[in-house]
Amino acid sequence: MTATDPRIDRLNSATADLDAPLLAADVAAIDTNLAALVRRAGGTPIRVASKSVRVRAVLDRALATPGFAGIMAWSLREALWLECDDVLMGYPTVDRGALTQLASNDVAIQRIMLMVDSAAHLDLLEAVGPWASPPRVCLDVDASLRLGPAHIGVRRSPLRTPDDVVRLGRDASRRGMAVQGVMFYEAQIAGLPDSGRAVRWMKRKSAGELAYRRAAVVDALRDAVGPLRIVNSGGTGSLEVSAADPSVTEVTAGSGIFAPTLFDGYDAFTPAPALFFALPVVRTPTSRIATAFAGGYIASGPTGRSRVPSIVGPGRLLRAEGVGEVQTPIVGSGATLGDRVWFRHAKAGEVCERFDTVHLVENDNRTAVPTYRGEGRTFG
Repeated sequence: MTATDPRIDRLNSATADLDAPLLAADVAAIDTNLAALVRRAGGTPIRVASKSVRVRAVLDRALATPGFAGIMAWSLREALWLECDDVLMGYPTVDRGALTQLASNDVAIQRIMLMVDSAAHLDLLEAVGPWASPPRVCLDVDASLRLGPAHIGVRRSPLRTPDDVVRLGRDASRRGMAVQGVMFYEAQIAGLPDSGRAVRWMKRKSAGELAYRRAAVVDALRDAVGPLRIVNSGGTGSLEVSAADPSVTEVTAGSGIFAPTLFDGYDAFTPAPALFFALPVVRTPTSRIATAFAGGYIASGPTGRSRVPSIVGPGRLLRAEGVGEVQTPIVGSGATLGDRVWFRHAKAGEVCERFDTVHLVENDNRTAVPTYRGEGRTFG
């Protein structure tokens, strides 16, 4: 099989002695994407979202890039495991064991800021005490757009208005917790490709509404609890929008490092695809169909074609079978027994849960590094 993408040619050549399935990353593309994210942030520090990477070597590469600072973790057990002095939890946790471990470790408390959005979260933090020092908390604020009865965006926090946020911030302060941050994640801007005029209009409308409300929330919370260390916002798809708000102290990005297919359709940026997986052809049931081993790596989110891995190069999936648990038939690839077919995943970090190693290819050099799974870690 002849690859048509120069990156695939390089990856094929660098991994020719390995058996597929395998996961490989183009280091030059990773570096290009890191530099592009920094440019788009316009001087606002970028916190790297670990869930969209799940490879410590790549997280370290991002953090070594000027313009990046700190990690946003999705699991408290992950945050405790990572060797990073600045970790913001992107989500609340109810993991009592991990919270108890954190509560007894003052060094870890100074490294990790917890995410909360309700009094019930504060109750849980009190219940796992005593704490070696006051737990540091960030308040997660709903950043969705409301148009009449329509809710546009993800369902995250019950906090929305300045009064909501001040009420919880004061409650946390009264309980002896250190309120040090506030976060807004506008998924309807950051995670939605620019697929048409209606989407672009919605994004502009949402950005304007959120900028006004975010500033009001931040001002009110600062008046209530004092200075805030973190005002976090944004994602790969909305860096420019979030970084332009003077109330925002940092933005978050992760998917833009590997550039999965869900980030192909944005107007403001065109990332370089950097992460690919190869499947071996194990049978040819007809002259036009090559069947590859495995491949059913469907991404999370609403089910549909956008969550299916995409073939790089010639060929298409059989509609009746798609990508399979143990076999993936491909029409028109020209591949024969023993050849490889390369794919891109729809999301960034999730495919790393399928492989214990990612092969980093830079020029003619190949370095094998473990994914989280390869280090014996899965966090949900």
